[in-house]
Amino acid sequence: MLDDVRTAARDNAEWCDIVCGSHGLAGRTDADAWSVPHRSPPWYPDAVTLRPGVDAGALLARIDAGPGASVKDSFADLDLSGYGFRVLFDARWIHRPPSPPPADEPLTPVTSADDLAVWAAAHGGGKLFRPTLLADPRVRVLARHDGRGVLTGGAVLSGDGPYGVSNLFTRTDNPRDIWRAVCATVSDAPLVGYETTPDLAAALAAGFTTTGPLRVWLRA
Repeated sequence: MLDDVRTAARDNAEWCDIVCGSHGLAGRTDADAWSVPHRSPPWYPDAVTLRPGVDAGALLARIDAGPGASVKDSFADLDLSGYGFRVLFDARWIHRPPSPPPADEPLTPVTSADDLAVWAAAHGGGKLFRPTLLADPRVRVLARHDGRGVLTGGAVLSGDGPYGVSNLFTRTDNPRDIWRAVCATVSDAPLVGYETTPDLAAALAAGFTTTGPLRVWLRA
């Protein structure tokens, strides 16, 4: 499962780099980690580890480690408490192999800046999602609509296979619906991502399995 965790971490780091790049922030990637030297956009880390056993001090030297800094500890093996950080949350990496699609309707791509603005407002991310994302071939912003054309959920797929699943949201009472819709959209390639405990059950019910722990640290 360590290889699955590495794959998911690399995919997630690439997505973080894409988002930061859309905000004019250039990231750096090497064997140890992805990082960005200036504060990342809201909800996004300043660094993502890509292998176990990364040196904590060297990692923090790559970022603005002041108040508000965050690190995605992809293997949950760092201790940043001595540097003024606290655990923001723990989560689990998840993986779904290529599988027959469920009977649910696939999600539809968001293709215009206006539609992205509507999607982002429903998601709650606001100006985080910029139109340049739609021009990146590694990114698919996806939406779900009801029979009246009202937006009821969405997700982002990133990478070129395996595909990273992130930014899921739904306005229905059953969170499994959006996970199943993602699986109906892509069935011929692995899907990876991560979830925290409240939402993990919905992913597992859609055919994902857990592959390892991760932890996000925050300097308050």
